Amino acid sequence: MRCSLVVLFLIAIPLVAQPPQADPAKLTLDRVFASDDFRGESGPHVHWLDGGAYTTTRPSKAHKGSSDIVRVDAAGKDEVLVAAEKLTPPGAKEPLAVHGYEFSADLDLLVVFTNSARVWRQNTRGDYWTYRRSTGQLARLGGDAKPATLMFAKPSPDGTRVGYVRGNNLYVEPAGGGAAVRLTTDGTEQVINGTFDWVYEEEFFCRDGWRWSPDGKSVAYWQLDTRGMKTFTVPDGTDGTYPKVKTFAYPRTGERNAACRVGVVPAAGGPTRWLDIPGDTRTDFYVPRMDWAGNSTELVVHRVNRLQNAIDVMLADATTGKARTVLTERDGAWLDVHDDAGAWAEKGAAFTWVSERDGWRHLYLAARDGSSVRRVTGGAFDVIRVLRVDEKAGTVYFLASPDNATQQYLFRAPLAGGTPERVTPADRPGWHDYDVAPDGGHAVHTHSAFGTPPTTELITLPDHKTVRGLAANEKLRAAVAKLDRTPAEFVKADAGGGVVLDGWLMKPAGFDPAKKYPVVFHVYGEPAGQSVTDRWGGRNYLWHLLLTQQGYAVACLDNRGTPCPRGRDWRKAAYRKVGTLASADQAAAARDLLKSRTYLDPGRIGVWGWSGGGSMTLNLLFRHPDLYHTGMAVAPVPDMRLYDTVYQERYMGLPRDNAEDYKHGSPITHAAGLKGNLLLVHGTGDDNVHYQGAEMLADRLIELNKPFTLMPYAGRSHSINEGKNTSRHLYTLLTRYLTAHLPAGPR
Repeated sequence: MRCSLVVLFLIAIPLVAQPPQADPAKLTLDRVFASDDFRGESGPHVHWLDGGAYTTTRPSKAHKGSSDIVRVDAAGKDEVLVAAEKLTPPGAKEPLAVHGYEFSADLDLLVVFTNSARVWRQNTRGDYWTYRRSTGQLARLGGDAKPATLMFAKPSPDGTRVGYVRGNNLYVEPAGGGAAVRLTTDGTEQVINGTFDWVYEEEFFCRDGWRWSPDGKSVAYWQLDTRGMKTFTVPDGTDGTYPKVKTFAYPRTGERNAACRVGVVPAAGGPTRWLDIPGDTRTDFYVPRMDWAGNSTELVVHRVNRLQNAIDVMLADATTGKARTVLTERDGAWLDVHDDAGAWAEKGAAFTWVSERDGWRHLYLAARDGSSVRRVTGGAFDVIRVLRVDEKAGTVYFLASPDNATQQYLFRAPLAGGTPERVTPADRPGWHDYDVAPDGGHAVHTHSAFGTPPTTELITLPDHKTVRGLAANEKLRAAVAKLDRTPAEFVKADAGGGVVLDGWLMKPAGFDPAKKYPVVFHVYGEPAGQSVTDRWGGRNYLWHLLLTQQGYAVACLDNRGTPCPRGRDWRKAAYRKVGTLASADQAAAARDLLKSRTYLDPGRIGVWGWSGGGSMTLNLLFRHPDLYHTGMAVAPVPDMRLYDTVYQERYMGLPRDNAEDYKHGSPITHAAGLKGNLLLVHGTGDDNVHYQGAEMLADRLIELNKPFTLMPYAGRSHSINEGKNTSRHLYTLLTRYLTAHLPAGPR
């Protein structure tokens, strides 16, 4: 009863807009979540051409809200390739909104993506149009297809045709118009050709599910068959007098997955040749990666076992379907599926591979015939991500940070092996991202640091010389510079047993070390994300800064098991201990931080997190109630058995083999330990972490007679950002809850 009353109370409170603040040094919720005060620019999204040139979109001067597509050379000279008015359909008043585009190799054929609508969290459907620069012809793809129903359209290598997915079937259509060839005919809601089901998209980051062969004569594609899988239904009661429901295949831990296979079909139409990949993908294996193997006769396929601790790299004959294994990777815990592996080198005789087999994540070259695997990078550091293999120069560019796991820099190393060389200048600490051109001579470089917004520039490589700025973010940087803030610091915290965690600490405004302040810990702590990074944090940083202006300290720690570049043992320590090891590390390190920073008040400790961070918040409140007094858990997983096969089994194993690990790691098991204040927030339309978990936890807390507060966001997804004013409402709720239950200010 008490829970229900609290829910009604929170829902009934009207959100009162805060008055505008004239003081540029002070933050308000309205400034952060309902104004343009801190709107930044991200720089152009480039499509690389030769010699450092690229294409990108640029606002049209003739048509407000529309875009020209331009070519920019390395010197900065630009040329309009397709003006916005050229993309105006017959009878329309305005040009197409360009949500994405792709040119043919000769830049004559343009495929434009518009009218996009989200499918799950990442994939989108929409409309596609072609524009031929040489003739000025604009044509809509898909014939009589309903609006916003096509996916992944792309031109053939010779620019004469366009392939796409419609209704879970593959089509190829002449670029200039005409009848489409339907390559598959069995696509339904359950039989999916050329794209993916929910779990492959979410957990393996699978998006585009088909590939043109290099000669344009064939198409390789995935097919997923979800028949026989259990389904989940998400209701939405926010529209209409009766709720709408969305039902989809969702494999929870231990359940059956989709049947997955890869086939090759002639681009002119005909029967599909299915690859002979051994194993049952419904119960024992996944096929998360596939592509042409540098030619039009072979494909490379990654087969991953159900436990995800073994990957077989297989080469398959596109004509016969026969496959052979050329590399096998094994690990005692789990293996990550890397997108930065698989580039062809040595004229196709070898491919790149990323492995932790020596205790660190390094780049290797594996022979195409399976005869050898040779390490390229080496040393007591992790390769964070491989960016570009420049075979002509005999080098590889990659991201790493050997001396500081909270930062990221560009390095290069000889493909023949040797000492890596740092390319990023030493006088620019922080976080550096790069989009390296295919020829390795240029890159788009973005740099930021904690509390410092990003700047983006075009540079030359390997000398890292600036060619020109692309996004200076001067307005945002000036607005942030005016804010009242005490410098943040990166800290080390002892978790015991020789384990030291990285962290950051934001001190209250007007900080006085002789006084004591409440501290709010921001947590995540799962293997899917690193939180302690020396880079710009966007709105989360600004909200945390708002809390410091109200008199809170804000801190964050990365426990073992997070994907920090600190070696295999650091990351894999969490195997079958997700929730357990992480919460122990967090609590021990927090105690150490309280001991070394006497200005942090041990009687006023709060914690908050989202998704895995929400689960961590629950674990900390339930397992360490003497330490954490107030917690705000957004979209958590209270019971690991409720989450999907791919993610949860990767880190916890199969529930039938280790049910006790699942039970002990799940927050709901420890709910009896709750003594402090708990705010539980969840979107009822969450198709990722289902609202059912919040209901089950609420039911358990009621059974235990534990007071708590529950806030459901009707119809919202895992991101809780759909609909007008949602983000501001959510963060207003969080701020008010802290103010009410964890008094701010010094003592």
